[in-house]
Amino acid sequence: MPAAPSWRTWVPPVALLALALTWGSKPATLVLIGIGALLIAAVLAAVHHAEVVAYRVGEPFGSLVLAVAVTLIEVGLIVTLMISKEGDTSELARDTVFAAAMITCNGIVGLSILVAALRNRVANFNAEGSATAFATVIVVATLSLVLPTFTEGGGSGEFSSTQLAFAATASAVLYGAFLVIQTVRHRHYFLPEGDDPDAEPPTPSGREARWSLGLLLVALVAVVGLAKTASPAIEEGVEAIGAPQSAVGVAIALLVLLPETLAALRNARRERVQVSFNLAYGSALASIALTIPAIAIASIWLSGPLVLGLGSTQIVLLLLTAVIGSMTLQPGRATPQQGALHLAILASFLFLAVHP
Repeated sequence: MPAAPSWRTWVPPVALLALALTWGSKPATLVLIGIGALLIAAVLAAVHHAEVVAYRVGEPFGSLVLAVAVTLIEVGLIVTLMISKEGDTSELARDTVFAAAMITCNGIVGLSILVAALRNRVANFNAEGSATAFATVIVVATLSLVLPTFTEGGGSGEFSSTQLAFAATASAVLYGAFLVIQTVRHRHYFLPEGDDPDAEPPTPSGREARWSLGLLLVALVAVVGLAKTASPAIEEGVEAIGAPQSAVGVAIALLVLLPETLAALRNARRERVQVSFNLAYGSALASIALTIPAIAIASIWLSGPLVLGLGSTQIVLLLLTAVIGSMTLQPGRATPQQGALHLAILASFLFLAVHP
């Protein structure tokens, strides 16, 4: 008698069905509780299927698959919300992208260091690969999110159309160059210690990996879509505590990045901190470098202003992230103190998002 399918197999299509049934509606409280349970289950299923794909294709392709898949769906969600949401959406892209960068570069990195270092005294990783990825994140973030605050082409915090086109092109070119470095020319910089770049990928079979890739994409669509469905309830909660509207983007980014966070922590427990960093910095870079070109294209038909420039508080947090991140990555190993520093920056960002 054949074994019954695992819950990781049936949860993604069930979550996608729930998304189809609730899309565009404002569900009752009981339905929202069910959506929350399905969302968490879909996140766990996505992590499992991402690991199956990762084991098949090897690093750094495995972490790249999850990072790019999540980001592409996140970009679609941002554009959809900007088109369909009532009220002011001029800062939505900026708030969501910056939240994703802070969560990945400080939250995922800090937790991964802490988990690995508490088990083995220090967390070891490849300084060359991690520093290259992090430097690219900081340059793209500065070009896309900091410069609009100081340029004179558009309004306050806005690029002119020519400047936006330049920032979008620069982001896409830098991301493309990084992918070549990560997957071809210097692939060994992004491998965990002891991994052979020429080794044959381990099991599962190609058929299992393709099946898991399909279920991964279904699960990610369901996660992001259900997060969007739950966003009105999140907005009401934000209003109830008196937090600014930008906190909505932070809450949605936290939900969307759950699969990568859990995958990174599982790799950190297995002493594969480099994979955790590939996920963190790859997600941050993809989030900025894919969103800005997409928004630049969408701005052709989007009405209203597009504010990309960060405020002074956000710029300070980005600068602090750049300094501490550089000091963390330079030696190729980190202690729990470095993890605590990154988590302190994330905690500051989350606190100031609610109490600016």
